[in-house]
Amino acid sequence: MLPQPRTPAMVVLLLALAGCTASPDATPDRTRAARPAPPGGGLTLTGELKSPVDAILRWKGDEPGAAGRVLEFATEPTGPYTVLEFLAPGRTEYEHPDLMPHTPFFYRLRPYSGPASAPVEVTLPPGEPTAEDQEDDHTWTAPRTVDGPPADTHPVVDAPAGGETSAGGSTQPADAAAPGDLRATVMHAAGIGFTWTDHAEDEDGFLLETRPSGSETYRPVAVLDPDINSFGLITLPDEKTASYRVRAFVYGEQSNIVHLETGAGGR
Repeated sequence: MLPQPRTPAMVVLLLALAGCTASPDATPDRTRAARPAPPGGGLTLTGELKSPVDAILRWKGDEPGAAGRVLEFATEPTGPYTVLEFLAPGRTEYEHPDLMPHTPFFYRLRPYSGPASAPVEVTLPPGEPTAEDQEDDHTWTAPRTVDGPPADTHPVVDAPAGGETSAGGSTQPADAAAPGDLRATVMHAAGIGFTWTDHAEDEDGFLLETRPSGSETYRPVAVLDPDINSFGLITLPDEKTASYRVRAFVYGEQSNIVHLETGAGGR
């Protein structure tokens, strides 16, 4: 059966679920090189209740070399934390609506850094998937690691050993760790299979990013575990023609934790 196309809510859920599995605390499949975390740059997070059950989070701070930030929440101060959204560098505000009444919420923000692959352009056939497509089991969409020829691997950020940062006092994405040979295979009118070569040795995960035709910026559409090099995407209507790329990333230092307590459910 054809998986349902992603709605914005489903994208958030996909990111949340995948973000949980891509936790840097998870046991990696192989031994990874020790590395200092990219600097958080003094990220400062603040929050307030817009209504008894709607929260507004705002932040400021600079993280040299960061590709974006990830906002997470929990209902206990020590977690587990769930991804709300991977945010573009220009974003400074997020609304978390319709929260559970009379519940504590804890928020934190982390930068992420890492190099992206060369993009690939994909144009899907017009119309909807056929009846035969609908009956397909879509096992090709599952994230997996496909064996291939040995590949050179490199740290995701350029951070010399010993905890010293690179010239200029910052860590920067190491281009050599960017995913290589990204390939997109059109599976049907709303499905694309992606494969790539993993050149990262210490990634916390991969982001699949899309830039639909007419858009100026890429947006994350899936968060994948370390070592994954194959994934299938069910597209949205605005992705009939789009550019895609894959980013290897590591998390940086987290911000302060914001604690909010919701009130009654009525407005």
